[in-house]
Amino acid sequence: MSLPPLAERMRPSTLDDYVGQTHLVGPNGVLRRMIESGRPASFILWGPPGVGKTTLARIIAKASESTFHTLSAVTSGVKDVREVIEQCRRESESMFSKGRPILFIDEIHRFSKSQQDSLLGAVEKGVVTLIGATTENPSFEVIRPLLSRAQVYTLKPLDENELRQLLDHTLAHDEVLSGRDVKVDETTALFRFAGGDARKLLNILELLDQATPAGRPLVINDKTVTENLQQNPQAYDKGGEMHYDIISAFIKSVRGSDPNAALYWLARMIAGGEDPEFIARRLIILAAEDIGLANPNALLLANATFDALMKIGMPEGRIPLAECTVYLATSAKSNSAYMGIAAALAEVEKSGNLPVPLHLRNAPTTLMKKMGYGHNYLYAHDYPGNFVRQQYLPDALRGTKLWHPCDNPAENTLAQRQNERWS
Repeated sequence: MSLPPLAERMRPSTLDDYVGQTHLVGPNGVLRRMIESGRPASFILWGPPGVGKTTLARIIAKASESTFHTLSAVTSGVKDVREVIEQCRRESESMFSKGRPILFIDEIHRFSKSQQDSLLGAVEKGVVTLIGATTENPSFEVIRPLLSRAQVYTLKPLDENELRQLLDHTLAHDEVLSGRDVKVDETTALFRFAGGDARKLLNILELLDQATPAGRPLVINDKTVTENLQQNPQAYDKGGEMHYDIISAFIKSVRGSDPNAALYWLARMIAGGEDPEFIARRLIILAAEDIGLANPNALLLANATFDALMKIGMPEGRIPLAECTVYLATSAKSNSAYMGIAAALAEVEKSGNLPVPLHLRNAPTTLMKKMGYGHNYLYAHDYPGNFVRQQYLPDALRGTKLWHPCDNPAENTLAQRQNERWS
């Protein structure tokens, strides 16, 4: 009979064998106290893949002697949810029941609103203890009523010490690897490829084991790991939270004038398979929002970058993307145009549809001219310096300032020119 995969063989059944998440399961951790009390409450585990979400749920169910039901949001519908809740209701009413049934829902963020709604009554009435697992931010993906009934606990990627602990434990206790001659020379590549993911680390170990003939030492070093994996599958979900986290870090690095950090986050997006057009569009927005009038050439370069990317594609497109990133990061910064339009929109929202002053209105008909449309309008080009004092705002907003220049050489020049005109 074939053995289950290494990751399944090494799945811990008690906290003594559980690696990582000491902030939750350490001596004073909230989940440890919950397990020891034997009275678990509903909660949602939020964290990246391979950090022990499902394992924690199973350990809690075993410790509380509760029946354990699982649903996958990928394959289950409302009907499945209702059926398992009804089964849990029968179990909780049984005289043989030792604890409230536990319903574990993997990928709970994939449940639709109606599917999540179908859980509310059972959770609120105590028919089930809900444990959800998600790799996405529950604030965005889980309905508010369900969040109010289930505490959210955040799980972290395993650090190097925890990965080393898992490696040593596996080599010492797995029924296959414990019987092999294993030489651990280097772990840098192994831990880098694992990326804080326990399951990925165990899958790599299993791959190395299968690639090494029986009777020969299993050597773990950077060379053997890299040769067997070929390339590092980047942890980057283009539709998930990491997508938003990394683009946020990229934008803030450019805004903060750190070209090194900006290039790093750019590389993370490129290596993770992000749509290069998305990156180019963000550069255009950055050029207008954060560099703005301090360096109007930034917007020209950002547009040229998008055009170049469309012409040459990837992977060469990474070069103009990098050029534009460095240029924007090192450029003078101004958000005066961005803040100006925000202030103008806020004013429009507050004051509504104020009438256009008569002298600014177009007068294509005789009737409109008789009504005063366009009367006394002063054509700027008829005056010295192509400027003449005139009211352009609605009467109710006369004298209102919406654009406030930032302190940089380019805008200081603009501000001085405006002061000379309007002072």
